Amino acid sequence: ATAPAPAAEAPSQDPAQVLSGIPGMDFSSLPPAAKRELSTVFTDEFCYCGCPHTLGACLKQHTTCKHAKRMARLSARMVADGGPASEVIVTLSKYYASFREPRTALKVDPRMCQGDANAPVTVTEFSDFECPFCGKARPILEGFAKKHPTEVRFCYLPFPLNIHPNAIPAAQAVLWARDQGKFWQMHDALFGQQENLKPEALPALAKSVGLDGDKLAAVLKTDKYKDEIEGFHAQGRTAAINSTPSVFFNGRAYDLGYQEGLLEHSMEDEVEWRANNNAWAAD
Repeated sequence: ATAPAPAAEAPSQDPAQVLSGIPGMDFSSLPPAAKRELSTVFTDEFCYCGCPHTLGACLKQHTTCKHAKRMARLSARMVADGGPASEVIVTLSKYYASFREPRTALKVDPRMCQGDANAPVTVTEFSDFECPFCGKARPILEGFAKKHPTEVRFCYLPFPLNIHPNAIPAAQAVLWARDQGKFWQMHDALFGQQENLKPEALPALAKSVGLDGDKLAAVLKTDKYKDEIEGFHAQGRTAAINSTPSVFFNGRAYDLGYQEGLLEHSMEDEVEWRANNNAWAAD
């Protein structure tokens, strides 16, 4: 009788073998747990370049693929931050799929933007001055934008949440300051006093940036800017946001996290996508 054919050899699951032998890439500095998670990502997820290989196989067999290397670096960053492979794979799938999904057309005010108006990437942030998460994200987002002034235009959209009692007055104050030519100065002052934004405290902030506090106090007693704030809320609802901060790259929802490296990664992807008429560059 003819002996049965040997079963096909299963791919190695040994992290050391999966992660080694990749030209130009070294993952030796990752902790052992992160290496295990990354090797699972490499063997279970496919490269977004469109080839029929897993990410790990693409890195070793399709060595000219720049997309695989970018995807690998992003994956390594996420597992280094403690992300399990299952979560990383879901995040990667959602992230790359988001480029092909319809974009949200967002209307921004040039007076509330920083950077080159002709930059290839407009980063738009919906934010609430009383939101602690916005306060933490703010220096990272602004630092990222200032580091890339020709690639990134950064725009702010007030999105006061109902759960924050002083969010509406703070939004009124910054819009009034904008009309006096001092939007960013008041923006910074509000975030600098994030835990004391009661209406009676805002005139002093106006004075601190060279504005007339009494005039602001009078504005806060009216419904001035009510319609404009509702317009920002309407944009947010159209964009399906339900929390702050919510960030968009050229109208594409961004949710990788507020780290400079992750923001730069998404910026570079967006530049490539736009330069190639809404497609990835060929290898």
